[in-house]
Amino acid sequence: MTVHIGVIGTGMIGQDHIRRLTDVVTGAEVVAVTDVDGARAAEVASGIGARALPTGQDVIADPLVDAVVVTSWGPTHAEYVLAAIEAGKYVFCEKPLATTAEDCLRIIEAEQTFGRRLVQVGFMRRYDAGYRAMKQLLDGGQLGHPLMMHCAHRNPTVPEAYHSAMAVQDTAVHEIDTIRWLLEEEIVSAQVIQPRRTANRFEHLADPQFMLFETESGVRVDLEVFVNCQFGYDIQCETVCEAGTVRLPDPADVIVKTGAVQRTGVLQDWKDRFGAAFDREFVEWIASIDDGRLAGPSAWDGYAAAVITDAGTEALHTQRVVSVRLKDRPDLYGS
Repeated sequence: MTVHIGVIGTGMIGQDHIRRLTDVVTGAEVVAVTDVDGARAAEVASGIGARALPTGQDVIADPLVDAVVVTSWGPTHAEYVLAAIEAGKYVFCEKPLATTAEDCLRIIEAEQTFGRRLVQVGFMRRYDAGYRAMKQLLDGGQLGHPLMMHCAHRNPTVPEAYHSAMAVQDTAVHEIDTIRWLLEEEIVSAQVIQPRRTANRFEHLADPQFMLFETESGVRVDLEVFVNCQFGYDIQCETVCEAGTVRLPDPADVIVKTGAVQRTGVLQDWKDRFGAAFDREFVEWIASIDDGRLAGPSAWDGYAAAVITDAGTEALHTQRVVSVRLKDRPDLYGS
């Protein structure tokens, strides 16, 4: 069976996913695309033998489209995801699921009314080999209960449009989902501490930021977000348990010894660090559509991330510990 895909949004991430669906994933074919830049959509479509349609609604309504990938501007996500649910079509939505928790709840309600899961959210770290090995070990229980988690998310630089709240909304959101997934429990509070600011930043930006989270069982998580670290793209995670620790490995690279110095490279780009995870994410999404049962990050995960990032943003501005208050999880999304 070939799943015929319509892609809404042909910017950088949209084009990367189109390449992935065309060249990496088997059992998928991109048949329609759209973008606010019609010329760009037409160019992308011509390169893969697809059709460029006027709007996202046209892509969703197209009878030749079996499933939809939403990679458009964040504020448009809720509209397209809701339309896909109404049309009864599977939809993969890059994060955020929606820009407000209220819109995430509308999506959850629509999916419940439909009666089964149609939505998957693009939290790709769940598909990274290192994170999966860590989760397997934590789930096995041989290290005992998790007690603490230490994380770091470092970028070499960010553009001037990047502002302080984006540290939690666009950057830490990946760790937020990973924390929930690894520990299989919800985050109940968020705090943001601002250490000394680096000189390698724009004046309007608080960088670095130190975030503290607490989970339902009392696991404490610290997260360093440093988006002007200069040296590279560096993702770290260590979980401290009762009987040992488990740490995310650094990406494999050669070790060079020369001139009395030993060195290894540091990745500079998130696409290089998580390229294989993106590939696996779409391989498994297409397989789950073929199987008729989605297993990846759900609309509930998108909603939880929205509520937690809202709490983190409030904590940044108020310098207080902010409670996270989620609605009750519907049965559709498990326990």
